[in-house]
Amino acid sequence: QVQLVESGGGFVQAGDSVRLSCAASGRIFDDSLPGWFRQAPGKEREFVAVEGWRDSSPLYADSVKGRFTISRDDAKNTVYLQMNSLKPEDTALYFCTTTSFSKFGSTAARDFGPWGQGTQVTVSS
Repeated sequence: QVQLVESGGGFVQAGDSVRLSCAASGRIFDDSLPGWFRQAPGKEREFVAVEGWRDSSPLYADSVKGRFTISRDDAKNTVYLQMNSLKPEDTALYFCTTTSFSKFGSTAARDFGPWGQGTQVTVSS
């Protein structure tokens, strides 16, 4: 079973940048699109970003567009989420996941999986 392991979270100040990493135990990213979700305390898990497919650009939540960038390093079997200009409202547990090519365009959590265990990002004002 493929495992996704996130890292890179921490406690930062508003305006700082953080890069999250997601390492896969298998070649799952060869046959699917990697994505990121986040979940703040007391809130539902929400979509953050998913890699683009074919000629489509990556999709981002409106709340992070222009500040976050999803990318991958195939040689390292790793996906990244570069987060710039962080805000306190970005505080959440960030999860790495994937979706199938046929479901590209969906931002619903039910269309993604498997999931990593999450990495916490806390942004202070």
